[in-house]
Amino acid sequence: MRDLGASPAVAGARRVTIGIVAGEASGDALAATLITAVRARLPHARFVGVAGPRMEAAGCEAWEPLETLSVRGLTEVLGRVPELVRLRRALARRFVAARVDLFVGVDAPDFNLGLERKLKRRGVRTVHFVSPSVWAWRRERIHTIGRSVHRLLALFPFEPPLYAPAGVPVTYVGHPLAAEAATAGSRRAMREQFKLPLAQPVFALLPGSRRSEVEMHAELVLETAASIHALIPDARFLVPLATRPTRDLFEAALFRLKQETLPLTLLYGHARDALMAADVALVASGTATLEAALARCPHAIFYRVKPLTEWYVRRKFLLPYVGLPNVLAGRFVVPEFLQDDATAVNLTQAAVNLFDDTLTRRRLEALFAGFAHELAVDTGTLAADALLAELAQAHAA
Repeated sequence: MRDLGASPAVAGARRVTIGIVAGEASGDALAATLITAVRARLPHARFVGVAGPRMEAAGCEAWEPLETLSVRGLTEVLGRVPELVRLRRALARRFVAARVDLFVGVDAPDFNLGLERKLKRRGVRTVHFVSPSVWAWRRERIHTIGRSVHRLLALFPFEPPLYAPAGVPVTYVGHPLAAEAATAGSRRAMREQFKLPLAQPVFALLPGSRRSEVEMHAELVLETAASIHALIPDARFLVPLATRPTRDLFEAALFRLKQETLPLTLLYGHARDALMAADVALVASGTATLEAALARCPHAIFYRVKPLTEWYVRRKFLLPYVGLPNVLAGRFVVPEFLQDDATAVNLTQAAVNLFDDTLTRRRLEALFAGFAHELAVDTGTLAADALLAELAQAHAA
């Protein structure tokens, strides 16, 4: 592909402006990778939209903060529908007024696909970064995606063939987390960084990146930590929390349960470091489960949502598992505890069993290393190539 950095069509009369919207911490990281790669080729490209701290650090102008869209679950979303509809309309008007050359929706499909459809109708070229989980549920969304975007950027190699029958252009770009995957020496290095002895039992606890997830999971995680500590008195716990509001929520639960004496280290971010340092982790379902696998950290997955959300999801679910490590393996390799099964008793048993079973942990670490090898492509370059090609199409039109 020709280098659009030298293209008069792109670098000519006016500055390239790209609209972008991300809705959670994982999307912030993906978008930052994309922004950095594009600006390496087009240094004066302007990115504007809904952005998190990593996107802003990469050079994105935040019209709205990331937390504006950080909501999950059917029940939780229903309560904010009028607000989100107003925001989507306002963003669509503002992107059109700003004459964006291209729009990129990063994950957050329930919000971004509708925004992409509006912009596409107004003649804006649209790209969606991260395939919705059509391999797991709501397969009918493939046709909605086709009507909304000019191109989809997929993180996993099994995703492009799913879209071929519908004629949706898809580019596989891999997952940038794979570039930071653990090595054989990562645990020792991280233990030194955290000043933790290599022989000390260390557990990472990840209750989720959104406020609603921490509200749902904080007490569960703390009760589990207390139970593990009762069985393994020298255990230490690392708890990465994505934002100041989520940390405040977790600390409030800590005081509410009177568990201030637990040997917890609360971290602002640094989930990858905590997972690399840990012997075992307990991880809320989502991108963090892939992060745990790429950190070579044996773990169990948990998740709770409101009953109405669970009822809706179960009606449309196509797979027996939800965790990304299990999806990539095509079988249960990591235990999952969802809804009523997500109890302190079950999570404690799973965590202690994993810690005691050294052979199973080593097998999981080897499997996870294979995931990293499979996903390790230059995501930034591949995604930037795809975006620059779409920009060329937009300027040709």
